[in-house]
Amino acid sequence: MEQFSGKVWLLGDDIDTDIIIPTEYLALKTVEDMKPFAFSPLRPELAGQIKEGDIIVAGKNFGCGSSREQAPEVIKALGVKCVIAKSYARIFFRNSINNGLLLIENPDLYDVAAEGETIDVTVGRSITCQGKEYPISSLPENLLDILNAGGLVKAMRKLNGLD
Repeated sequence: MEQFSGKVWLLGDDIDTDIIIPTEYLALKTVEDMKPFAFSPLRPELAGQIKEGDIIVAGKNFGCGSSREQAPEVIKALGVKCVIAKSYARIFFRNSINNGLLLIENPDLYDVAAEGETIDVTVGRSITCQGKEYPISSLPENLLDILNAGGLVKAMRKLNGLD
């Protein structure tokens, strides 16, 4: 069971894919080129402040909007360990898993977490914030396999003996 800690970045409700990576930056050649512009309509400084292992905590309907795969790709490229939100847009949830970005649903954490604090996550078990444990559901084994492999393509290559 994976355990990790990370610094919290708080975002609100209805963070859509145009906020995560605005349309005008999709023409850039790589996700690495897009990274500096992540979340720029909401918080232009945020992409430069996020560090490897940080955690985004958000409200409801995270990832709504278009089905662009660059949204979870750019979050992962920033080094975000996971996103914890009250709820997710369905296509964003699946795109995130397929790209190896861990998403956790929790109805309570957003209302108690403070930006900048460190929280502890035990995947499939709980989140510890300010000394209190918040239970989380476990993901199905097949989704964990995809996440652990780093994404769907890598998982399928491994499954088929190509890597």
